Amino acid sequence: MRTIGLLGGMSWESSIEYERIINQEVRRRLGGMHSASLVVIAYDFADIERLQSQERWQEAADVLAGGAVRLERAGAEVIVVCTNTMHRVADAVERAVAASFIHIADATAAAIERAEVPTVGLLGTRYTMEGDFLLDRLEQGRELRVLVPPPEDRQAVHQVIYDELVQGVINPRSRQVFLEIIDRLGAAGAQGIVAGCTEIELLVGEDDVGPMAWFPTTRLHALAAVDAALAP
Repeated sequence: MRTIGLLGGMSWESSIEYERIINQEVRRRLGGMHSASLVVIAYDFADIERLQSQERWQEAADVLAGGAVRLERAGAEVIVVCTNTMHRVADAVERAVAASFIHIADATAAAIERAEVPTVGLLGTRYTMEGDFLLDRLEQGRELRVLVPPPEDRQAVHQVIYDELVQGVINPRSRQVFLEIIDRLGAAGAQGIVAGCTEIELLVGEDDVGPMAWFPTTRLHALAAVDAALAP
């Protein structure tokens, strides 16, 4: 089993989901007393959020790349950044290490291809929905169309993520807001929904999206890490 390195704490609410999913999946596949071999670096999310809000992405890239190097020195052979938004600096992280880097968009796109869904709606932070780093990676080389909500819906999603979910607040009224936004994406042509923020899965799940396909990036990313760790 290869050792998985997690760059987490962005936020810790979702990072613990990574650890839970990875360990449960390793035990499911190997049985018995097995669990994952992990090394973890968790950041103070207030520091990361400050870099995001001030658009200091190069500094953020340096922080995460340095963390990846530390993970590799601690024995990590597979590196995972436990957040969609910070995949904006994924290239810098991947360049910093020789370990295998598992990109969240690649894991998600593979699931979309398996489901043969041609159009998906993307929910996430405003950095993710308004940037091209995740959307372009999803669409690259594929006959896939990715829709994002209109500005007012993007603001509502972003606000719920930062004011509630990353602080561990699960609000039924916010779930209803998300479901209404998902319905509008469906009306615009989406046949599936990408939960493109690792905390969204704390609020909305597959049972909430009705007939549409559900692509939970946290779970898909964590399972891809297990695939890499257990590959022959």
